[in-house]
Amino acid sequence: MIRRVAVVLLITALPCSAQAWGFFSHRLINRLAVFTLPPEMIGFYKANIDYLTDNATRPDSRRTVVPGEAPRHFLDVDVYGDSAVYRLPRSYPDAVAQFGEDSLLKHGIVPWQVARMKGQLTAAFQAHDTDRILHLSADMGHYIADACVPLHTTHNYNGQLTGQRGIHALWESRLPELLSNGYDFFTGPAPYLDRPTQTIWATVGRSHAAVDSVLRLERELSQKMPDDRKYGFEQRGNLTVRTYSRDFAREYHRRLSGQVERQMRLAVRLVGAFWYTAWVDAGQPDLHSLPRTPSEKEQQRLALEAKQAEQAPTAPVAGHED
Repeated sequence: MIRRVAVVLLITALPCSAQAWGFFSHRLINRLAVFTLPPEMIGFYKANIDYLTDNATRPDSRRTVVPGEAPRHFLDVDVYGDSAVYRLPRSYPDAVAQFGEDSLLKHGIVPWQVARMKGQLTAAFQAHDTDRILHLSADMGHYIADACVPLHTTHNYNGQLTGQRGIHALWESRLPELLSNGYDFFTGPAPYLDRPTQTIWATVGRSHAAVDSVLRLERELSQKMPDDRKYGFEQRGNLTVRTYSRDFAREYHRRLSGQVERQMRLAVRLVGAFWYTAWVDAGQPDLHSLPRTPSEKEQQRLALEAKQAEQAPTAPVAGHED
């Protein structure tokens, strides 16, 4: 019971906002992943848990600022044909040689991005670079979590091809924000990944296998529930917004049979596992000897990045923009 209360407190302490896995969910996943780490790591990561939580959403904030950021969040598996998740090259240079980089960026590169960042994080541990360890850990947690979202693995990412526009926010934002207080997030200690590249590709494959049920169950429920029951209005700050009703969201959640909870648990476990694996592969450096907080230079970098994001144009960026 004490452990359940602790998770509830972690959840309720986080702000809510409806964007990519929901800002709420990304922050929660990174935060909970810290508690999967071994004693040799958890002290350093707990000392920086607010950094890892607050910056879990920075990759989304950078989408309109950093060229090439948007494709890092998804992979349109279905545009490559049957069994694509098993046939696509695991090496990014090989994929570029086969498909061309423009095509890859158009349809997303999330598994290649995660594999690349695992190598970068390992190098950061080897260099004892606190700022880079924290920066990469926060960002990689975001991309791993995105790979656990079924709608990040399909060209029909927002139901726009099947008359279900809005389903993206329903699945990855509305349901967790309403119902995650009841989720079981205790995943056990982070495992070492013998084959991290294969692991992230298997994760994308698992997510993609769920796309059919995500779309079908929403369509079936929408056919039974009229719009005046499907949607409602709620106060968000100073705004009154139209959103999926609580009744619709709860019934959709019931029909999914815990799918969102399972994928969030998977994300928590994988984020911890990738952090842990990078540390082990770096030779298990002593993190107790590192500075316990990011440097002033890192704080300035974050401030500049936030300012650039605030001043960026609001026009959609190509790549799962809805």
